[in-house]
Amino acid sequence: MNIQRKHLLLIKAIDECETLVQVADQLHLTPSALSHQLRELEGRVGLNLVQRKSKPVGLSAAGKRLCETATDVLPRLERLEEDLLRQVNGDGGRLHIAIECHSCYLWLLPSFDQYRVDWPQIELDIAGGFAFDGFDALVAGDLDLVVTADPEELPNISFIPLFQYESVLTLPHGHPLLEKPHIEPRDLRDQTLIIYPVPHKKLDVFRQFLHPAGVEPAQLRTSELTVMMMALVAGGRGLCVLPNWAAEEFTSREYVAHRPLGSGVFSTLYAAVRDETLELPYMQEFLLLAKDMPFEHLKGIVRPAQ
Repeated sequence: MNIQRKHLLLIKAIDECETLVQVADQLHLTPSALSHQLRELEGRVGLNLVQRKSKPVGLSAAGKRLCETATDVLPRLERLEEDLLRQVNGDGGRLHIAIECHSCYLWLLPSFDQYRVDWPQIELDIAGGFAFDGFDALVAGDLDLVVTADPEELPNISFIPLFQYESVLTLPHGHPLLEKPHIEPRDLRDQTLIIYPVPHKKLDVFRQFLHPAGVEPAQLRTSELTVMMMALVAGGRGLCVLPNWAAEEFTSREYVAHRPLGSGVFSTLYAAVRDETLELPYMQEFLLLAKDMPFEHLKGIVRPAQ
């Protein structure tokens, strides 16, 4: 069918104007050129798109369907052209980010604030990572960066280490397990574990601690909000494993207590980026911020091993 941008502009103009003469003026076409372009479009579609005898001129049912698509597609094409032009000129671009760990907002928000000051021309957008597969969207180009603790072997994707952290178990004050200096997998057999609503393979407590020992908790409860998890823990409704830097906000105020898992469960947080965007100046600047800003706001983290 090969519908082109000029065809979408034509059908949109017909929808906005009362006569074909006005359409020709809006598109800077002669009446004969307009008639030729409309006949060409209808020939490609195989349907009449315009009700020529109506006053004002109107679209047929097929024309209205095409106009709906034009209304959706044309602004997106315009934004794409503007974005690509800014990148060619070196003064702009797009940075759409997904965050798989909601606790990351504790340190990423200050990074975003600083980044907007230094790069106000960059289109910065943020999406949660629970509702969709961030890696698929990254590979497809719908996202530009994914913050994750679960690197995978993906074509043309680089995983940039940001920092290392330890996972700890948070418990309510007075819980019997606080009598132990550290927690063993078997200690959680009869406990309710509160987790984020993600596959178990993406959670350190399962991947590195429970599953290697063949242990499952008695019950699971999910929540998307860290603060809600801590409220449940403080109320004795379950236990929760968090990165030490996320738990510290609550343990430092004695809202809950914590214990290490075994001899220590350690992970690294990464920024996943497509290789084609890795060397762009605005991406490099964000990665530098993402590497440095956590050490100004978080406790218990260390630089990743080189």
